[in-house]
Amino acid sequence: MSRSSRKGPFVQERLISRIRSMNEDGTKRMVRTWSRSSTVFPDMVGHT
Repeated sequence: MSRSSRKGPFVQERLISRIRSMNEDGTKRMVRTWSRSSTVFPDMVGHT
């Protein structure tokens, strides 16, 4: 079953904070996560 559209997309807080800190620093490192329920946001594109 898909997520309700009124709730919006889900991203694990730790994952998005890690991506945002890497974007601020300008670093590109590999991101390993086991959060299968997280949605890929445009901020995450470019990180392996």
